[in-house]
Amino acid sequence: MSAYKVEICGVNTSQLPILKEEEKAELFKQIKAGDKAARERYIKGNLRLVLSVIKRFSNHNENVDDLFQIGCIGLMKSIDNFNPDMQVKFSTYAVPMIIGEVRRYLRDNSSYRIPRSLRDTAYKAIHSREILSRTSLHEPTLDEISADCGISKEDIVYALDAIQTPLSLFDPIYTEGGDTLYVMDQISDKKSKEENWVLDLSISDALERLNERDEQIIKLRYFEGKTQIEVADEIHISQAQVSRLEKNALKSMYKYLYSEDL
Repeated sequence: MSAYKVEICGVNTSQLPILKEEEKAELFKQIKAGDKAARERYIKGNLRLVLSVIKRFSNHNENVDDLFQIGCIGLMKSIDNFNPDMQVKFSTYAVPMIIGEVRRYLRDNSSYRIPRSLRDTAYKAIHSREILSRTSLHEPTLDEISADCGISKEDIVYALDAIQTPLSLFDPIYTEGGDTLYVMDQISDKKSKEENWVLDLSISDALERLNERDEQIIKLRYFEGKTQIEVADEIHISQAQVSRLEKNALKSMYKYLYSEDL
């Protein structure tokens, strides 16, 4: 992407209006009543959302004007489908929609071409899901989506998998009040599970019961990944001595960790 510009698609980004919450609420009432001028003003008042999204796609080498236009399409779809009665901030709803629109554009224009039939199947399934989400009080199941669009579950799963693009852990999911939730925030970390935390604590305690040299050998071998030869060179003893001391230290730790008396 080219360097970030003050003017994008003829829009001076430094002069974009910022709408207050009460203004947004009033404008939405007018939009629902069919006021096109209010809709235009609401779009301009939320173009900063589009700008914040397209900045995150700077590594795709796409023209910033093109991405801005695509992002605006996502913004307009968000306005047309947003329900203020759901007690959700518009930005929370709109950002994922804008991201999705940009991703679809990048996917459809990538060098890796997905068969048109697969894209059509995926888009039909996505459309059915969006319709069902708005008309029901729960997240639609795969069975419900399949029945609605008349496509087998297997074909839907295959098509949706085919159109997926790799996610970065730093891709935003939504933004609210200036705080952004990223993909990495939604991924569980097995290392943080209680049983692993307790095990780490036990290993640390077992290490402290070794003498200074044995503790150093274990840390160099299993925490820093060094070979016995490298450890021998570092602490100035033979490899045979390292091997013997390492085995004895591991036996001592094992006895401490798994002794039935503890």
